[in-house]
Amino acid sequence: MTNLANKKLRSSIILTSIFCAVASLAVVTKASAVNTGSDPSGTWIWSNPGRNGGPGSTNTLVLKYSDNSLTGTLKAPKQGSGTVNLEISDAKLEGTSISFKVARTSGTNIITRNYSGTVKGDAIEGTMSMTGRDGAKHPYKWEAKRGVPGTK
Repeated sequence: MTNLANKKLRSSIILTSIFCAVASLAVVTKASAVNTGSDPSGTWIWSNPGRNGGPGSTNTLVLKYSDNSLTGTLKAPKQGSGTVNLEISDAKLEGTSISFKVARTSGTNIITRNYSGTVKGDAIEGTMSMTGRDGAKHPYKWEAKRGVPGTK
């Protein structure tokens, strides 16, 4: 092989190595960017104040995030006493932004609550909104803490 052919071969190997390194770095950087959001998997707890000074209620949300899919169940107080388990729907996680809906039946009415917020480590802060009997949307602040049911 001639000296010129050796230089071309070496240059080709070096350029190929540089290209592979840059491509690998781009893939790792993209994967990091996709995973920069906090994984919301786990148990989340928050309380709602009671009506007219009455006792408040506790909600427990169990989320699972796997393969870019967010699923979960909300354990919420039933009217009267006890609790009801409600599946979340239309759940999304984009970076640290989270949103989902919870529908429950009250008599012949279906009431849908829309939750949206930001996952910040062991907290989710955002807004829950629902449409009232008057047809208007009513937003409420919502803040859940990651935890284990029954602990404070």
